[in-house]
Amino acid sequence: MLLTYTPLTLHLRNPFRLSYGTSETRQVFWIRLAEDEGWGEAAIPPYYGVDPAAMTACWDLAARSARPLPEQIEDIPAWVGLDGPAPARCALDLALYDRIGRKQGLPLYRLLGLPKPPPLSTCFTIAIDTPAEMARMAQEAARFPAIKVKLGGQGDDEERIAAIRAARPDARLRLDANAGWSFDEARAYLRKLEPYDLELVEQPLAKDQVKAMGRLQQETAIPLVADESLQSLADIERLARAGVQGVNLKLMKLGGLANGLACLRRANELGLRIMLGCMIETSIGTTAMAHLAGLAEWIDLDSPMLIDNDPFEGLTYDEQGRIQVPERAGIGIRREA
Repeated sequence: MLLTYTPLTLHLRNPFRLSYGTSETRQVFWIRLAEDEGWGEAAIPPYYGVDPAAMTACWDLAARSARPLPEQIEDIPAWVGLDGPAPARCALDLALYDRIGRKQGLPLYRLLGLPKPPPLSTCFTIAIDTPAEMARMAQEAARFPAIKVKLGGQGDDEERIAAIRAARPDARLRLDANAGWSFDEARAYLRKLEPYDLELVEQPLAKDQVKAMGRLQQETAIPLVADESLQSLADIERLARAGVQGVNLKLMKLGGLANGLACLRRANELGLRIMLGCMIETSIGTTAMAHLAGLAEWIDLDSPMLIDNDPFEGLTYDEQGRIQVPERAGIGIRREA
């Protein structure tokens, strides 16, 4: 077989409450090329509506392929193609980049011709809970200078932010509504929340409300960052035209490194501010994304710290939550001992 895939159930250290619902586990897939020449990962939350059967069908087809594997990174997009869900294509894309990097003895950022990732601090994510509990979690995350706070229009979002700001007056606060606010709610919340010195607000509106998010940006000095609204290169163009200030790039929703890099470079050309993010995933996916950190302003790559059974070792975090990518060849992943 050209490749195999293995489902992995990741266990969250704390229940993950978002505007979409609550979960305690997430399923991902580990992709392995024959002879373990390259590894990839597919991870997508349930609210994206991706059928796991469609992903495995994509890999089954690839596993039976008679085509030789690409030997140059320029040939990866054509090999992967456009069929199948984005996270399935991402898994293949990552495994192929990992293979070529290992064969050439180069860490991923050098294989891609990118600057060495600087030691940027990742934010630490706090899921929706009571104001008191979220304040407690913020205090426990004192090593992280930046905190991402999940909100969702449950009626006491301002109380949550007030409690967290009181607990962590030093923190850079980033809010993520996960498309949970209406336009009127978002406008009202932003006015109320401006005194709390927010660094950014991520995806305040539904993913298809790109123009409305641009109008909302005109009413606030807080940078608005699109996440669910960005799933293709064409979305970069739409968001820039609308006037949204920033974008959150995630490999799983964009189909891998090839598409992710294309989006990142176009976003930079258009003057958009860049965040590198992740789903709930293992160190395979987050380490691959971390290799792109030399081209980004904000980092949100804390997923390995949110789960208690990551089977892999890759990027590391220092006492201030700053990331460091391994200098090993390829993505740089190995199994935990």
